[in-house]
Amino acid sequence: MSGDVHDPAAEALPAPEPVGPRPEHTPRVAVVGGGIAGLATARALTERGIEVTVLEREEGLGGRLRGWETTLADGSTATMSRGFHAFFRQYYNLRALLRHGDPELSALVPLTDYPLVHASGAADRFSGLPSTPPWNAAVLAATSRSFPVQELAGVNLPAALQLLDVDVPGVYERLDHLSARDLLEVTRFPRSARHLAFEVFSRSFFASPERLSAAEMAVMFHIYFLGSSEGLVFDVPRAPFPRALWNPLAERLCADGVVFRYGARVEGIAPAAPAGATVTWTDQGGERGERFDGVVLATDPGGLREVVARSPELGDGSWRRRVAALPSAPPFLVSRYWSDRPVRAHRQAFLGTAGHPTLDNVSVLERYEDQAADWARRTGGSVVELHAYALPEGCDPAAEQVSLWKQALAVYPELREAGVVDARHELRQDCPLFPPGGHTERCAVTTPDPWLVVAGDHVRVDLPVALMERAATSGVLAANALLTRWGRRGHTVWSVPRRGRFAPLRALARSLRQPGHRPDARSR
Repeated sequence: MSGDVHDPAAEALPAPEPVGPRPEHTPRVAVVGGGIAGLATARALTERGIEVTVLEREEGLGGRLRGWETTLADGSTATMSRGFHAFFRQYYNLRALLRHGDPELSALVPLTDYPLVHASGAADRFSGLPSTPPWNAAVLAATSRSFPVQELAGVNLPAALQLLDVDVPGVYERLDHLSARDLLEVTRFPRSARHLAFEVFSRSFFASPERLSAAEMAVMFHIYFLGSSEGLVFDVPRAPFPRALWNPLAERLCADGVVFRYGARVEGIAPAAPAGATVTWTDQGGERGERFDGVVLATDPGGLREVVARSPELGDGSWRRRVAALPSAPPFLVSRYWSDRPVRAHRQAFLGTAGHPTLDNVSVLERYEDQAADWARRTGGSVVELHAYALPEGCDPAAEQVSLWKQALAVYPELREAGVVDARHELRQDCPLFPPGGHTERCAVTTPDPWLVVAGDHVRVDLPVALMERAATSGVLAANALLTRWGRRGHTVWSVPRRGRFAPLRALARSLRQPGHRPDARSR
């Protein structure tokens, strides 16, 4: 694990000590879900000698990073997925998971820039910045056209310093009652900065700034910019997700003894005396059930709601109500186009966009993915992917696809002359939502049943982690909760610093914040 940690300020949460006796038999665990959280749990459990069965409802691993083959109109085969994902260097626990199948992380390649372009023409990029906070933020503010000098004098300094005084979970007590939009208004950052940098990051959580907790946005800036010297440099898989990530990992886990059941829909979980549960699922072979000593629910929010609803004996009333109320983010759309002409040579592999009705980013797959590069060389075309992160509830998929393509033409006008060889569209609504005031109602890793734990990117983890890294971290913590009950030592998890890096700036922030005061949107 130490080979993955580069920031000297990164923090380790030590492995918990065993608290229970070792059972006479080897415990068996069912992991419901084969996404990042489920795979992280399976790896952590099997490394401590636990027998693990992963029940995955799809035919492949990876969850939202799953891939599947599709045949294009020209007869070629391509791997479709749910779209671009950035593997940041501060995703310590995720990268440790991937190293289990790929020790050198040879399947990842770096993208050293992260350009952002507003529909108005304003642009920013994050290359060439110092890696160490707060100098990275200072240089960005000094050099970016999104932070005009004449407008910086109007910034609300006490409110802005809250972004440098992040501590987890304390920041949720101070800011969770606000939306990200409220916080941006309170800080009075220049409007160009709000619309370009801040809203781009907010929408990466699959929600508009009005529906995202201000605390979550503050933690996000801490993770990616103000609290970590890893910065905004990230890696991407050089091949489609299954070949690059999941097939090598599954092969290693199978060698370790993990059993994978694909196409397995969990029908119910019933507690079994004296501890553990009987898990019933259906697959191509019909219905079957097995008894397990522990169960990990590592599903997306909708999957968790469904499994618990079909398992009336799980938990208690309070926990079940919390699960039933677990919110999902608005729908998002991924559109991928195989065009018969290339985009211009200077186009970046990834471009963040702002100021458009729904377009959030554009990626050009042949710039980094070998399968797309082969197709582009063979045909002289390009493979272009569009993302819309937060669409209206109940939207018309066909209309949104047309709208997204028209917006892309305004960003990459050369696509107007291109013919579309084929296209694939994925409209989903299975990501978590972190609304204002929702932190205390999130599901924790542990549950009222000591043999039942929960993992996923929706789970409350009182560490500064987010997105894929939250999924991986929660998976390790879920495994730890079971391991310690069975007399086994858990695993260390890593994170960026759990509080702002610089004591003088934290002290200044606290001195400017009145005792007991919580920033209020009305104070702007």
